[in-house]
Amino acid sequence: MSAMTTACATDALPDGTVDAVVIGGGAAGLNGALMLARSRRSVVVIDSGTPRNAPAEGVHGLLGLDGTPPAELYGRGREEVRGYGGLVVSGEVRAAEHAAPSADGDLRFTVTLADGRVLTARRLLVATGLRDVLPDLPGLAGHWGRGVVHCPYCHGWEVRDEPIGVLATGPASVHHALLFRQLTDDLVYFAHGTELDEETRTRFDARGIRVVDTPVEEVVEDGNGGIGGVRLTDGPVVARRVLAVASTPVARTEGLAGLGLPMENLPGGGRSFASGPAGATGVPGVWVAGNVTDPMAQVGASAAAGALAGAHINALLAVADTDAAVAALAAAGNGTASATIA
Repeated sequence: MSAMTTACATDALPDGTVDAVVIGGGAAGLNGALMLARSRRSVVVIDSGTPRNAPAEGVHGLLGLDGTPPAELYGRGREEVRGYGGLVVSGEVRAAEHAAPSADGDLRFTVTLADGRVLTARRLLVATGLRDVLPDLPGLAGHWGRGVVHCPYCHGWEVRDEPIGVLATGPASVHHALLFRQLTDDLVYFAHGTELDEETRTRFDARGIRVVDTPVEEVVEDGNGGIGGVRLTDGPVVARRVLAVASTPVARTEGLAGLGLPMENLPGGGRSFASGPAGATGVPGVWVAGNVTDPMAQVGASAAAGALAGAHINALLAVADTDAAVAALAAAGNGTASATIA
């Protein structure tokens, strides 16, 4: 994935403890921050500016915003968060860790940025997203997000009727091929060392999907910067304009080891953070949202998950604030009574 940067202006870090720090400035993180800011919570988003979908020309399948360039969507999101008093800080997190609780027992976390700046927060929302690990095939990665695609719902309409090749990476690629067959009549399945049983071959034949068993050696260009086809290990080039490949999703966990968040293995490979309702984790005070815990979530689903997590964080903060107020009131009452008796 490209390291294209989308973050622009950056806010100054606030002094003191904030209600929430959101790590990640994509759809999940920004929508979580929006919910918190609209609830008059002090919230800071740490945005590295490297969203998963940066190479894509537009976000698709998002009602009312279909086709919006990712950079434009996130730019709007940052300004909306700021409009409610939230802060968006450009930077990368070097360490997020537990800190000593407050005097009244409320949770505390420290977040240290790569440049050494430190934030203290009552709660954390981790929305760092994931990285797509691609097969190690010469010429493949450079076309990621354009001629090399992974999701028929994100990119399918844009590559309809093109000569498409499915580069198999495992059993899930069989269903991948059926989805892309819906989009083109010209589909080639490159088994690339994976096994296909006779039933699957019969099903592919019935749908007009051609199977190439010879492994792929490299992706070749067409002279105009696009994909021209794939070269097989025995020499021939099979012409293709688009390659569909199922990536291995790996959660972005850099700097987060100190939180001790539980992780889980994904079917077909890859790792993500484990989560429960509203993105709650097994670590009190820490929530996760978006692709870091749900690799299949598109932008709309990630944004919705961030909103739900943000609302849940605010709800529990409201309980904590009330508990602290009751304790303070009781302490003040006891102090007054003692002073009167004395």
